[in-house]
Amino acid sequence: MVPKCIVFGSLNGQIRPVFNKLAKLQLKQNFSFAIILGDLFGDGSTDDELEDIAALIQGNITVACPTYFTLGNRPLPPQVAEKIEATDEVCPNLFFLGKRGTLKTTDGIRIVALGGTMGETEGKSKPESNASGKFQQTYSESDARALFGIHKTDILITNQWPKDVRLGSSCEISGDKETVPAELQCIADVCATLKPRYHFSRSDGAFFEREPFFHMPTEEAPDVYQLTRFISLPTFGSMKHAIYAFNLDPTAPSPSSIPIGATICPWSAAQSRRQMLPSQSESYQRFAPSDIDRDPGHNRRHKERVPPPGPENCFFCLSNPNIATHLITSIGNESYITTAKGPLPTKDFFPSLGFPGHMLIIPFDHCPTIDLIFDPEIRATAFAEMQRYREAMHQMLNERSGGKLGAVTWEVSRSNGIHTHWQFLPMPVEKIRSRLVEMAFKKEASNLEYSTFKTVPNPDEIHNHHMIDYFRVFIWTPTPSNEAEVKGDNWSAPEHKGVWKTESGEENVIIMKILPEHRFNLQFGRQVMGKVLYLDERINWRDCVQTEAEETKDAEAFKEAFAKYDFAMEFDE
Repeated sequence: MVPKCIVFGSLNGQIRPVFNKLAKLQLKQNFSFAIILGDLFGDGSTDDELEDIAALIQGNITVACPTYFTLGNRPLPPQVAEKIEATDEVCPNLFFLGKRGTLKTTDGIRIVALGGTMGETEGKSKPESNASGKFQQTYSESDARALFGIHKTDILITNQWPKDVRLGSSCEISGDKETVPAELQCIADVCATLKPRYHFSRSDGAFFEREPFFHMPTEEAPDVYQLTRFISLPTFGSMKHAIYAFNLDPTAPSPSSIPIGATICPWSAAQSRRQMLPSQSESYQRFAPSDIDRDPGHNRRHKERVPPPGPENCFFCLSNPNIATHLITSIGNESYITTAKGPLPTKDFFPSLGFPGHMLIIPFDHCPTIDLIFDPEIRATAFAEMQRYREAMHQMLNERSGGKLGAVTWEVSRSNGIHTHWQFLPMPVEKIRSRLVEMAFKKEASNLEYSTFKTVPNPDEIHNHHMIDYFRVFIWTPTPSNEAEVKGDNWSAPEHKGVWKTESGEENVIIMKILPEHRFNLQFGRQVMGKVLYLDERINWRDCVQTEAEETKDAEAFKEAFAKYDFAMEFDE
């Protein structure tokens, strides 16, 4: 049977009503243990509270199941500290975890606690009752660091919040936000190091439950996404949500993929945010030239299973000193575009263009998928700007080709990816309006025994696909100039659902779930497009390598054609 656990917010001396409630709940729920956050005891200023403390110590108040507590904002009453020193418990079933403590329950659940408040100066405060300092009301950074060696943690309890825990969260604080405790870096470090399944804290008159966040895989476990749930409970009796009950199986494995609704760890995400970005008018002289193995147009398959590289080693991050800057053609506020290394078409393939037109649209944030960009506002603005880049390139294609070219944009979204991006490719209109492009993706997916593609019915549903790992295709075509162009085409047929109007034409979006049991080919999109365009010999980008001079010439040709539509140029004026 999976253990049941229950957690209470600060009691502040409400000893008898809480333990009476626990006794009633225990009869029905049979909890393995209970946890009390913050201050169990009040300030001892009333006769009723002093009587309850005495009754508790004497065993006249029943504690229905093993119950653990640590320090809050107040020191323990002297008589409670003396009882703990003498018997290692306050009374049967009520145990003190210490200012800094760890224990393993009979069900195998490991609980780690860091109670009290951060002291002003490390080492300044003296222990109040004993040499070990377990009753000391303040803790130091050394106390926090001492917990780093604990390898497996199921539940972490702290009296203060980890710094930046709300970053990347769309959840709101309920209640009195002024009562939220201080956010400390050392507690963030403890949580990031221990990776607990649950992290509980207290917040007097407020309740906050964050979306679960995942920790990045390690070299030792490259397919493991350890998940943490941060929950802060208000004082018992002050508002709803002061009690939190849940099941916890300590033997359950961590997820091998990111659950829907989870965000990246706020501390991992914060360090991936870009620092200072160069202006588009700068020469990028601080970047080194690229080489074949270091390019922003190729998703490499690593022979060894290692954790994804950080921003300093990612060749989609502008802060990487080895990025191929001569390929970059436009830099916006949240994303940029670049020509692809080893483009699928040659510069002469589309005569009306004079350049390959195979482009990448890349968000600044170093994140495996757009959906996992940690800041909701940045996630929304980055997606909107990437869409704006697509629309600008659509307009450019429409004018340059006289309405003869549409475009296909594809995206591989995988939680174990490195840095998400979109690939953009011009496409003859007749191949789109005949539905050849759409059917080619579906047929190739069927041949490879992938999932089935689904049509996104309207623009409002683009984000409502409830997937983290997926392959998505945007298929755009200019609006026909006359009825003769649409007569008999499959694109406009009534049975072809999911075509909607855009500013410059018409679009159809299809999406396919990437299942964990499938070894997904990262070049799937290029493979399909190569077959549609009869460019089978160019499906492998390494067969299409150009010199840096040729790449630069193509990039400059694109920039010249795109200048009229490049909204990012406004940022540099």
